[in-house]
This record gives sequence, C-alpha cells and structure tokens, in this order.
Amino acid sequence: MTHVLIAGGGIGGLSAALSLAQSGLEVEVFEQAPDFGEVGAGIQLSPNATRVLHHLGLAEALEACAFLPERTEFRSWRTGRLISNSPLGESARASYGFPYYHIHRGDLLAVLVAAARSVPRISLHTSARVDGFEQDANGVHVTVAGVQHRGDALIGADGIHSVVRAGLFGPEAAAFTGNVAWRALVPVARLPEGLIPPAATVWWGPQGHFVCYYVRSGTLVNCVCIREKQGWEVESWTERGDHKELKADFAGWNDTVQTLIDNANPEALYKWALHDRSPMPRWGRGVVTLLGDACHPTLPFMAQGAAMAIEDGAVLASCLRGSSDVSAALVRYENLRRGRTAGIQRGSRRNAKVFHLRGVQAWVRNRAVRRAGARSMASLFEYDALTAADQADG
Repeated sequence: MTHVLIAGGGIGGLSAALSLAQSGLEVEVFEQAPDFGEVGAGIQLSPNATRVLHHLGLAEALEACAFLPERTEFRSWRTGRLISNSPLGESARASYGFPYYHIHRGDLLAVLVAAARSVPRISLHTSARVDGFEQDANGVHVTVAGVQHRGDALIGADGIHSVVRAGLFGPEAAAFTGNVAWRALVPVARLPEGLIPPAATVWWGPQGHFVCYYVRSGTLVNCVCIREKQGWEVESWTERGDHKELKADFAGWNDTVQTLIDNANPEALYKWALHDRSPMPRWGRGVVTLLGDACHPTLPFMAQGAAMAIEDGAVLASCLRGSSDVSAALVRYENLRRGRTAGIQRGSRRNAKVFHLRGVQAWVRNRAVRRAGARSMASLFEYDALTAADQADG
C-alpha cells in the first residue's frame, strides 16, 4: 500500500489526507502546532470545493455549522447603492449540483479533523514540525524532531512559508502588494435586526474594499477589510490588529460598514500585509510535491484559496490511486493543476486592482459587472476535481 506523508495539518493537508485515504492509500499528517486549529475567520466554499467535501461524506457535518448565502452583492462604498448581484442558494445548487457555503475556518477544520480521526488509514501527529527530508531509491525520509519517518511520497501542504518548498527550491522572497487586510468577527446579537442580508456583500471603494457575510450558522458576521497602505508589511495570520486603526482606515464608508466595525470583537481582530508570489513553473521533484498555499498562494480577491487546496487533494488522490510509479503520478497531478491554479492567482491579482478603482474607471467597471452577472463564475464553479484526471485521459 502506498504510504503518503503530508507536512501541514490545515484545510489543504487534511482534505488531501481524506481524499488519499478514500482512494486506498495510507497517510500520515504532521502538524507543527500542538493542536489542530485555525485563526478565527470565515471562508467561502464554492460548489467546486463542496463537490469534493460532500464526496468525502462531510455534507451533514458541514450543514450543521455553515451558512448558505442567497446571493453575492456588490455595493458602493459610501452610498451602499447596489452595483450588481448574483444568485447563490438554491440557484447555485441547481446549477452546479452542490451548495455554496460560508463557514468559520475553525469549524471547517474541526469537521476535517473529526473525519480524519475516524479513518484507520490516517495517522495524525501534532507538535510535529517537518525539519527536512531526503529522497532515495526507497522513497522519502522526513525528519520530525530528530526522528525519521519513511514514506513513498511527501506532500508539502505547509502553507505560504512552506519548509518543503524551501527544501525543494530554496528560499523565495515575496512581494508586498501594497494592500493590508483585516479580519474581524461581529456577533449578530450586537447588530440591529436585519442589518446584514443573507449574502456575501462587497463594498467597492477607492483604494479599498470591505466584505461581510454570515458564518457559524448565522450567529457571527465575518468581515474582510482591505486597504491600500504602506509602512507595515508583516505577513502573518495571527498578528493582532488595533480597532482604532481599522476604524480610521474606513472612515467615511457606508453606515453599515461603520456599524460592523464598531461592534467587532477586538479579541478576534487580525491584520496582515498581503504578499504576492508568481505562479511556480514546477511544484515538485521525484516523490515530493506541494499542495495549496505552499505552491499557489492566492490573494483573497476571488474567495478561492481554500477551494484550490481542496481541489488539489482530490486530483492528487486520483493520480496516485492504483499508480505503481509515484514520481510519474505526482508529475501528472502537477500538470493537471498548475494551469487552473495559476489562472486563479492571476485573476485574484487582477481583482486587487479592479476592486479599488475610482472615478470613470470605477463607472466603467460597474457597468461591465452588471452585464456579466453570474456567468463569469460558471467555469470556476463547474470544475470537477473528482473526474479531472479521468477527463484528461479521455
């Protein structure tokens, strides 16, 4: 039985472990933190991701903690005027066969951990940082706290600061995008009734935008707040933010935005500088490859970062299933995924500029968005990671 080692126990690493185990492989996951956990923030899971998660048997667990939005809205930063909207909810399920979820990262990770612990083929290790690895004719040997573990393959799902990527290709510098992001959580009980619609709402403004949507079954509002600014370039998901600075960054914005900021939980407020990395020409060597943010870190302007990692795991499992040549299977996986993920990276980079236009350029953008409607997302949501490898063979 093929034995796969995974560095990183986040969303990408655990969903990959579940996909691999479902395909009959044996998996060990090494997570450097003492516990499996995620910084408190929300993410969006579009049908291309939920198709995989439902295939893994997680539909009931996800429904119990997620929120199903009815639509996406784009609004003017100051007046709140509706620019465009696209249906989600039952319309998305009818069009693509699977739902669109808003979910707290911690809730999604808890679902994945519980599922992984119930699978005999998966072994989970915490406080287990992968310090290095070596390949030979017998596979790959991974060093964790001075102890070696052997596997037939190593998957680096260890995030944007990937140790596995550095071991493959050396250290890589990232470029600051000029955007600083805030994440905030607001208890619904603090807000006026009906203030926030059952939607993913995006306020577009000059040099910034503000996103909000429900998570945790509608009891919290997740806010993602982006401003163009210089002088602070810390790339960390766990850096605490100052409430006064957030308030100043969005002074003059719509009253709904102000109400959300005023009622944000200061203990769940994080700030990080957005850095960009260009698509990689290759992801792996031999029996070692990468997955998720380790190989295609994506700016949060298409809501596809987690979805791409979940897709990666499903395609990886399809390529390794029944293969006697692990190295060739990993090359095939990379070739199937590199173009799609690079397109998402570039699209997210483009949106970073489009969202923040002003004046005549913003007016032209708004007209174009109204004409495009939901059609622009069809090719993204229709993608089937479960059959991508078979379709490529056909």
